[in-house]
Amino acid sequence: MEAMAENPSSRLSSVPLLHPPQIYPSSSQTSKQQSHQLQQHPTYLETPDVSTRARILCEILTKASPDKVETALSSTGIKPLPEIVEEVLKHSYGFPSAAITFFRWAGMNQKHSAYAWNLMVDLLGKNESFEQMWDAIRSMKQEGVLSVATFVSVFGSYCSAGKINEAVMTFDVMDRYGVEPNIVAVNSLLSAICRENNQTLKALEFFERIKTKIAPDADSFAILLEGWEKEGNAAKAKNTFGEMVIRVGWSPQYMSAYDAFLTTLVCGSQVDEAIKFLQVMKGKNCLPGLKFFSNALDILIKQNNSAQAVLLWDIMVGNGLIPNLIMYNAIIGLVCNNNDIDNAFRFLDEMVFYGAFPDSLAYNMIFQCLIKNKKVRVAGRFFFEMIKNEWPPTHSNCAAAITMFFNGDDPEMAIEVWEYMIKNHVLPLEVSANALLTGLSDMGRLTELKRFTEYMLDRRVEIYESTMEKMKHAFFKEGRSARDTYDSLSRKWKSS
Repeated sequence: MEAMAENPSSRLSSVPLLHPPQIYPSSSQTSKQQSHQLQQHPTYLETPDVSTRARILCEILTKASPDKVETALSSTGIKPLPEIVEEVLKHSYGFPSAAITFFRWAGMNQKHSAYAWNLMVDLLGKNESFEQMWDAIRSMKQEGVLSVATFVSVFGSYCSAGKINEAVMTFDVMDRYGVEPNIVAVNSLLSAICRENNQTLKALEFFERIKTKIAPDADSFAILLEGWEKEGNAAKAKNTFGEMVIRVGWSPQYMSAYDAFLTTLVCGSQVDEAIKFLQVMKGKNCLPGLKFFSNALDILIKQNNSAQAVLLWDIMVGNGLIPNLIMYNAIIGLVCNNNDIDNAFRFLDEMVFYGAFPDSLAYNMIFQCLIKNKKVRVAGRFFFEMIKNEWPPTHSNCAAAITMFFNGDDPEMAIEVWEYMIKNHVLPLEVSANALLTGLSDMGRLTELKRFTEYMLDRRVEIYESTMEKMKHAFFKEGRSARDTYDSLSRKWKSS
């Protein structure tokens, strides 16, 4: 192990040192939190709540030349009490050399606390000062203050530096330093390895070797499953999950592991498999919560997988989980995108029953789907339902609806939409206005065409040149009087 002193370290957070033995993440959320915590500690300048004495000492570490740091520290007259030492170290990760000098200076007056030693090991590891880190560990052994938390820091330091083998070797020599490896150490090392990209197989190799000596717990499997989730390895996730069930059984407390496993299957387009496992979990009273179903729905939306999203949805709702408005809008958007109008209406009707009242987005997605699929009669009835419930169609949906109604031989409904826009100030009007004039031109309804054109010109609604050409064709077919009408409109259009 002495040879290892020339190698070890990484970017570990001080949180494990603050709160042993809760060192390793056992859920996706915890992993994200720990990942955030692994960022470099803030300097005292970035932290407004540093005590006055600690701030003075930190300022010396950042500004004094290396050969004058110790003299400057002594000149302050500040006694390096344990709490002051710990505070300074926590804000000195960006100044490792000065921090070492400070640590030695403070140690001349009194013994350091175990926490201060752990901070020092962590600081050295994060700065990849591996040899000095091991010097500190040997000193801690002599002082009798080594703990699992110390080695967790080393695991994280090595792994983030890409030295997975050194991290594993550190675990193997813990007992030589008087610290008995336990399941907390195992899980912390597994977590440190799995945090790195594409290293879960290395974590599995360590797991396979150590599980005969230290029995894994549910967190061990959760960490591995989260690793497989991150890497998208459904085959390995199935193996790990199968072993987990055999070794630790079923429990609602293991939900983070179940979520990771099922999410891996969904991401890997193995939704049928996920549904099979969900049925088993239901029988074990271990069905995942709303978080999993929400995440799975997001994944299936990205895959545009409407059919299996509906299957998962029905399992979720059928087991008493109540979706929120965002989830309802998401599933409605997905089925509408796949032209599944029946399910779109089913979800819309179901929403109110579960207290998620439809909004403008829900109505407009369905209205757009009806327009796209040329459901003329249904779209007309739905339009009236929308305005009755005070969720008006968007201006783009209005324009598309006007065109559809004309193409579907329902000009009265097209005019109804236009007049609703005018009355309720649904803006902008240009696209809908031109759709209306084009539709009337195609149908040869010249009296209404003239009336609406004059209305638009008076209100300076833009009429496209292509629309005027359509109108010209419609008027010129009907003889001289109609031509004169068009010429009058054309002059007015040009002048406007």
